[in-house]
Parts: sequence; C-alpha cells; structure tokens
Amino acid sequence: MEQVEKGQITVNTENIFPIIKQFLYSEQEIFLRELISNAVDATSKMKTLSSKGVAPGELGDLTIEVIPDKEAKTLIIRDKGIGLTAEEAKKYLNQVAFSSAQEFLDKYKEDANIIGHFGLGFYSAFMVADKVEVDTLSYQEEAQPVVWSCSGDTSFEIYHSQRTSRGTDIILHLSDDAIQYLEEDRLAELLDKYCKFLPIPIQLGMKKKTISEGEGDDKQEREIEVPNIINNTNPLWKKSPSDLKDEDYLAFYNELYPFSRPPLFWIHLNIDYPFNLTGVLYFPKIESNFDIQKNKIHLYSNQVFVTDDVKEIVPEFLMLLHGVIDSPDIPLNVSRSYLQADSNVRKITGYITKKVADKLNELFKQDRPAYEAKWPDIGTFIKYGFLSDEKFEEKVGPSILLKNTEGKYFTLEEYKEKIKANQTDKNGKIVILYSNILNDHHSYIQAALAKGYDVVEMDQIIDNHFIQHLEYKKGEFTFKRVDSDVADHLIEKDETIPEVLTESEIKHVDELFKTVLKESMNKVEVKPLSSGEQPVVIVKPEFMRRMTEMQMLQGNAMGKMPEMYTVIINSNHPLINSKLIKMEDSAEKEKFAHYLYDLARLSQQMLTGEELTRFIKENLEKLSNS
Repeated sequence: MEQVEKGQITVNTENIFPIIKQFLYSEQEIFLRELISNAVDATSKMKTLSSKGVAPGELGDLTIEVIPDKEAKTLIIRDKGIGLTAEEAKKYLNQVAFSSAQEFLDKYKEDANIIGHFGLGFYSAFMVADKVEVDTLSYQEEAQPVVWSCSGDTSFEIYHSQRTSRGTDIILHLSDDAIQYLEEDRLAELLDKYCKFLPIPIQLGMKKKTISEGEGDDKQEREIEVPNIINNTNPLWKKSPSDLKDEDYLAFYNELYPFSRPPLFWIHLNIDYPFNLTGVLYFPKIESNFDIQKNKIHLYSNQVFVTDDVKEIVPEFLMLLHGVIDSPDIPLNVSRSYLQADSNVRKITGYITKKVADKLNELFKQDRPAYEAKWPDIGTFIKYGFLSDEKFEEKVGPSILLKNTEGKYFTLEEYKEKIKANQTDKNGKIVILYSNILNDHHSYIQAALAKGYDVVEMDQIIDNHFIQHLEYKKGEFTFKRVDSDVADHLIEKDETIPEVLTESEIKHVDELFKTVLKESMNKVEVKPLSSGEQPVVIVKPEFMRRMTEMQMLQGNAMGKMPEMYTVIINSNHPLINSKLIKMEDSAEKEKFAHYLYDLARLSQQMLTGEELTRFIKENLEKLSNS
C-alpha cells in the first residue's frame, strides 16, 4: 500500500502520568473489554447520528464481530459504527488520553450512551499485541478509507485502505505471550465475563442450529450455521418493573448464576435523579459459605462489566446479596477496576440501603406469614445490617423478629408485651431467656417452661453481638441464657420450696461436692430447687460465657479464658436428701456425688475425651455387676 503520512504520537503528559502511576490496567485480559467497549461506543454514535438524520443511508446490521485467526496470529475486533477519517485517526489515535467520546458527549449528551470517557481503552491493545492496525472508513460521504498502524512505540503510519464498508477493524498482531486470546473458549469466557450485557450484539464465530422444514410426514430437521451471539443486549435491569413477572426475575437470576438455588425475593433498582442507577438485587438462600463467595454483586457501567468487588458502593452487610448494579455515575479510575469514594457513591450507598430496608418492611407488612417463613434465611443478614448501619437499624427495627421454642414469632415490642408481667427482674428490666443450643439445653428449657416462662431461640452466628447491641440500645431488656447463673427465675431460691436439709447436712453436702471438684475455681451452692430440676445443675456465668463465645467467633485462640461455672446441688431432690445424705460409707458417698456431677457435666456436653471414656466404662461395669 502507498504510504500517505508518517509522524509521532503525541502524549498528553498532564493526563498520562496518573495513568502510568496506576500501571494503566491491573489485568491483561481487560484489553478485550476496552476494545469491545470502543466498538459499542462507535456503534451507539452511529445509531444516534442516524436517529438525528445526520448520517445518510441505512444502518444495516450493527453486530460487532470478534474474529481470531490462528494462522495469522491476529485477533480482529470489527464494528459497523461511525468509523474514522484520516484526520480523526490522527487526532484521536495519536494523542493518548484525548478522547473522542467526551467530545461527542458534549455535543449529543442528551441522546448518546457512551461507555468510554478516558481515551485510554484503545491503548490497552498494546498489552497483548506487538503491532496494532486500525482499518477504518467514516460514515461521512466524502471520507476515504485508511489504515493507521503502530508497532508499540511512539511512531505511527497511515495508509490508504481497500475497505468499502463503514466501520472499523482493530487488528491485533498478538505477541507470543498472548496467543491464548486466539482460542475461542478463552475469548468466550472473557466476553461472557465483561461483555455479557452490552447493548450491541457481539458475535464470536458461528454455531450450529437445528431447524425443522416441511409439515406432517414430510417434516425434516437439518442443521444450519448461524452467528454465535454471546450477549443479552436488553438485560432485565434495563426494563420497567411493571413489564416483568416473577418468572422473568428467576430466569435472569439463573442467567447470572447458573445452577444456583432460586432466590427468596428481589429488589428492582431504578432511579435517574439525583444520580443514575439501575439494577436488581436478590436475597439468596445461602446454603454454605461457598454460595457467598461464588455469587457476588456485579457492578456495570452502561452495561459494561467493571468489577464484582463492590465494597466501596455496597455496605458490607449487603454483600450477602446477589445481583447487578449499573450506574454511569459511579466514578472509576483508568483501570475501571477500582472505585473511588465521593459524594455520588455515598448517595448511591444510602439509596441502596434504603431500598433494601423498604423492601423488607413491605414484605413484613403485606404478608407476615411469608416473611416469618423466610426469617431463618434472612435473619442473619438483617441482624448484621441492624448492627452495622444506624439508618438501616432505624428502618428495619420494627421488622426484627424473635422466635420462641414453640416456633412462634414476635417483634421486639410484641415480645415485651408478652413477657413483661412474668419475666421482669428486681431492677425492672425485662428478662429474655434464650437458648443457642436447643438440644443441649433441653432440660433447662423444660424447667423454664414448667415455671411459666418463655424461651427464645438465638442460634444464629451473629446473635451474641445482636444480644449485646439490644441490651445497650434498649436498656429495658436483659438477655439471659437459659443455663446461665444469672437466669434468676431458674436458679434463685424459691421461697415456696421448704429446705429439707439441716444446716449441718447442707454444710456436709457442700464440702462433699467441693472435694469432688477438687481445686477447681468453680463454685458449689446447695439450695432447694423445684421438683422438675435435676439433682445437680451446672450454670455458667453469663458475662464470662459471652466473652468466651466472642473470642471463639473472632478466632482468638490466644489467652482463652478458663471455663467457669457454678455447680448447684438441688437439696430438694430425693437422690440428694434421701439417698446421698444417708450413705454411711464415705468412699461410696464421694463416688456417688462424683457420678451425679458427671451426669450434670454430660448434660452440658462438658464430659469429653478420657473422662467420657471413664464414665461409660464405669457405668458398663455397674450394669454387668447388677
């Protein structure tokens, strides 16, 4: 080809230095997203000009093509957009960080939907190519086709081209370390990741399709090849919620996260003032930590995938949600991989939090039974938000539920009214008895229920923090685990139960069990309990137990607090006041006391290892000798 011009690429140093500091792009594969985005921009501009009557002729097929050629070691990104004149090629391709997108936006900002704003996307091509050619023809009638060529330095060449159709081919002569981008599977993977929802069809090769011809007995099927379009150009979040049904949202969730369990419910985000934001957030049914790690919220900017690391936009407690957020108003740095915090981001964060809270309250008010059915799946998420965000706490507070051991649900206010007459301590605080291990606490729960008290389940991983937060924020409540030594209703001496042991017998029993416990720090108390209680009951200090659980939750194995508890000897139980007290052999008496103590420890799952083996062995020997 005849050389028309030769020159030097101008680098705009004012804009290039920040780019250099950020190393331009954090991942090599980003080049494909950037070049496809440029192709989409060029096509969107063409549609805008056509709609304005500025561009003559028919638009025709606007599909963007990705064409790998293993033999030539080239990868071509082809669009049928507005193309470039020779002057435009010099102006826009030779000046790094000088973008035609901004100029076009300034002129057609009411109509155009342009992705790129930085003028850097094109130069990502040199991350994978030793040489880049741009074969282009402008839509303008008098324009001549040209080829712009550069081998990765600051020199360029422009040639006449043989091109006859409007648009641009970006031809990448791939370097040896980028040959992977000639594999269709690898390209399909990247296009699915970054370009899955771009508004212009993107074709990667051809695929086979079976069609039926004829009717009745003459009906036949045959395979034909059709363009392999890899993207959904009109994703669900761009549609009006009024036009969508539940099955549409479920189908889109499956498109985002194939083979995942259906979500519980969802929120459609759609706002255009004071910022532009669309998207759909799903409340998932979490089965494991793997589900949380696998399915993340995806951030898009004008349907271009940016990242699934959205912690600067979405509060941490909302990271449990799945779905899509799309906003051109979220500021991105040159790599489009990291987010910068500014006023717009804070507004968007507040809006998303409000929408989630509003949705939860709406579900609670409109269909409480359905809300209660979902509570086991959404309770942890709501409590996490309740602890993390004051505004969220204020909004969802009335929708927080407590579930008692009978399976009934109550709001905090409802539960206060239910128990305040019967479960108020001497300081006037409402005592909420709870269990976080229902099976282990069965005997304690039954004892509480027998006395007319109510017990709630608090068995979610975050409940320890939640309890303390409620106690601090709502001073009228105090939470006491059903086996706690401060669960006054269960262990304090009931004045209606007479003491059957004499003072000397009480002292003797006390000393006996102190001998059994040996030098431990644990306390022994002898007192009459109700007939439903066990002969020996172990209760743990509420404060120390909470501190230990907090340590375990935080993974703090260092400096673990020693296990402390109180051993209560029920002097009202016949095994104590009839059998134990009347034994004459001191060795047998101590052995029996140890047996009762082991039973109490067994009920608390505190008897393990060698001690559990000993206990089982001794009882098997007793059975054999009886």
